[in-house]
Amino acid sequence: MAKLSHLDDKGQAHMVDVSAKDVTVRSATARARVLADAATIAIITSGSAKKGDVLATARIAGIMAAKKTSELIPLCHPLMISKVTVEFSIDTNHIDVEATVKVEGKTGVEMEALTACSVACLTIYDMLKAVDRGMRITDMRLAEKTGGKSGTFRAE
Repeated sequence: MAKLSHLDDKGQAHMVDVSAKDVTVRSATARARVLADAATIAIITSGSAKKGDVLATARIAGIMAAKKTSELIPLCHPLMISKVTVEFSIDTNHIDVEATVKVEGKTGVEMEALTACSVACLTIYDMLKAVDRGMRITDMRLAEKTGGKSGTFRAE
C-alpha cells in the first residue's frame, strides 16, 4: 500500500514539506456536469436569468475559488497561481464545466482545479435554483494533470 504523504509516522495529518521539490510548470484540469431541465438551459442561453449572467458569474466564482483553495482545504499549500480558466459547453439538458489551473511551483494544482470547477457548478445552481431545484452536479473529476515528479495523468 502506498504511503499517504499527508500522514506522519504516527498517522497524524500534517502539511507536506515541499521545500526540497523542484519548481516546475504544473497544470490541472477538472470537469463536471450540471444536469438541468431544458427550460433552465434556455434561460442561460437567452440571458434571461433574474440574477444576471449565469456563466459570467460562475466563471468569476470559479477563478476566485481556485485562488482561495488553501483557505478551504486544510492541508493545501497557498500557491501563486499563474492562470485559471473556466469554460462551459452547453447542451439541451446539461452544462459541462471545465476548469484549468496553471502554476510554476513545487506542488500541483489538482485541488485548485477541482475547487474552481465545483464552485462554478455551485454558482450555476445558486443562480437558477428558483426555477429548477432538481438540478444535479455530476461527474466531478480530475481530467488531467501535468508537471511535477509524477508527470502527466489523463483520465480515461
